[in-house]
Order: sequence, then structure tokens, then C-alpha cells
Amino acid sequence: MRADRPSRLHGLYAIVDESSVHSPLGLVAAFLEGGAAVVQLRLKNAASGDLFRLAVAAGDLCRARGVLFLVNDRPDVARAAGADGVHLGQEDLPSPAAREILGADAIIGVSTHSDAEIDAAVRSGADYIGFGPIFATRSKGASPLPPPHGIAGLRRAVERARPLPVVAIGGITAARAAGVAEAGAACAAAIAELCSAPDPAATAREMARAFRGAASG
Repeated sequence: MRADRPSRLHGLYAIVDESSVHSPLGLVAAFLEGGAAVVQLRLKNAASGDLFRLAVAAGDLCRARGVLFLVNDRPDVARAAGADGVHLGQEDLPSPAAREILGADAIIGVSTHSDAEIDAAVRSGADYIGFGPIFATRSKGASPLPPPHGIAGLRRAVERARPLPVVAIGGITAARAAGVAEAGAACAAAIAELCSAPDPAATAREMARAFRGAASG
């Protein structure tokens, strides 16, 4: 991963999901306006061509703001669209194979839910760990999620994953973002809380401020 990128992986990690009533590019613009540090495009049901075109457009918006842009699941689309990297689930392509596609400079994140998955992700050469659910969540994954880990579980994950940064996810709201930052997470990630908001920019702004305030305190 390029030397300048780890320091940028800090703050609100906003995820664009297709379940929203808002358009994907509208969400990207709103999250950028709200101060997101990272934007991930998570459109699991999009056709490859549509996903590529959206990723190119979303990447252009993020680069104009100096914000990291990642694609969920698809290292091929991430490379073709010029994204900063990819986020992989447990059932996706392994990190070393994604690295072969994306190259040494790309950011590769891996979703984890247990100590064993954290250890495997660290060994695989991931650049950051996604960990959750921290709280009960409205968002659905490909597989059933374990019970929420809570803030205490997040603290343990942060210690176990060192020196890799941890992106906390699952049920995180503006009211909970400060606790996530205080537990040592590099980012607070959200899907439903942001994508279902009547005003995604305002919600993103509130979450980003809460996280930054606690992280700098």
C-alpha cells in the first residue's frame, strides 16, 4: 500500500448500498459533502458493466475530494475503474489473489467476525481489518452474522489486529461513533444508518464529527 494511504484511513467509512432510495452517485456525493474519509461502493446485485461505470464516476468524485475510494467484492472492477482498492468478505477472492490483480499499491480490506478470521486476514497480507458487528445491525450480509461484539469486543479486535487498522461496523450511529473511536478503531463504518437517512449528508456529517471529536480528544 502506498505510504500516504494509511493515514487517510481514519474517520467515517461510508458504504454505498443498493437498498437505499437514494441513487448510488447521489449517496457518494452526500457522503463526501458530509466529510467521509473513505467511500465504499457495495452494489452486490449490479451487473459488471453497470458496476464499472458507477465505480468510474464514484472514483472521480472521491479523487476530487482526496477521499479513498474502494469497491466491495470485485478486485477486477476496482482495478479497471482505478479505485484505491477493494474490500473482501470471507467468501470472496483471497487477499493474495486480489493483490495479484490490484498490485502492491492497492488497499485491501477483509471483513472479520472472530479471532481466527482476524489472524487469517493479518497473515494474508490485508491492509486493514473490518470487524463486526459491533452492535445489532439492520444490514444483511451473505452469511448470518454472529451476535454483536460490543465495545469490549472491538477493543480486543484492535489489539489482536495490530499493527493493522480496524474498521468497526455494525449498528454504528452518530451517538455510538465516539465510543468506537475511543476503543481504538481507525474508522467507523455504516451502511443502513447512512443509506436510509432522509438526509445522508447531514447524517454523515454528524457521524464524522462525533468520531473525529473522540479520536482527537
